[in-house]
Amino acid sequence: MTKYKRILLKISGEALAGDGRFGIHYPTLESICRAIKDTRDLGCEVAVVVGGGNYWRGRENAGMDHVRADHIGMLATVMNSLAVADCLEKLGVEVRVQTALAMQQIAELYIRNKAVRHLEKGRVIILACGTGSPFFSTDTTAALRAAEIGADIIFKASLVDGVYDSDPHKNPEAHRFDTIRFSDVLSGRLGVIDSTAATMCRDNGIPILVFDLADPQNVVRAAKGEKIGTIIEEV
Repeated sequence: MTKYKRILLKISGEALAGDGRFGIHYPTLESICRAIKDTRDLGCEVAVVVGGGNYWRGRENAGMDHVRADHIGMLATVMNSLAVADCLEKLGVEVRVQTALAMQQIAELYIRNKAVRHLEKGRVIILACGTGSPFFSTDTTAALRAAEIGADIIFKASLVDGVYDSDPHKNPEAHRFDTIRFSDVLSGRLGVIDSTAATMCRDNGIPILVFDLADPQNVVRAAKGEKIGTIIEEV
């Protein structure tokens, strides 16, 4: 039994690298994909947005044209999306990769109605290339796609186990919130999600659950409604 019917799972690219900083750690990838399969098997409709930070972080490339750097980042998300799709298919899950930029030889072009239809048929959809425009993060992509497909919630699964009032790596007294409002995240500049994504989710009534992907089964626990991480919503 699940708490949510349709979820959008946002995975950071760094999470796919395991203990490394670059590329894909295949045992980690398989563990994450098994959790996605388990969640789908519970009856959840699952859409996935994957970042590209394990291959490319455009903002760290000083001097490069910002638009070009973001285009390279979009290609990094495609590589990760194809890897996730391949692993899920090996686990017996029917998958469709959809890209915001046309790449007809390797993936479908993102079309909202087609994406929804895939979900209704029990397929996992993986949404790559961000929004297709520069200057927007994959967090914003997750917010936009969640609104378009009517997702009940965004699961933001990364390398932190929730939202803190300060950096827990620098401040051992940092306090983790169980719940927090979008307005407090924005006013406190807490950095867990970019302001564009937070504003979009607030305005469209889409909650975000932030939790740690170190244990991929947290995705399943979250889908069941178990108490993990931090829920962000404007209540």
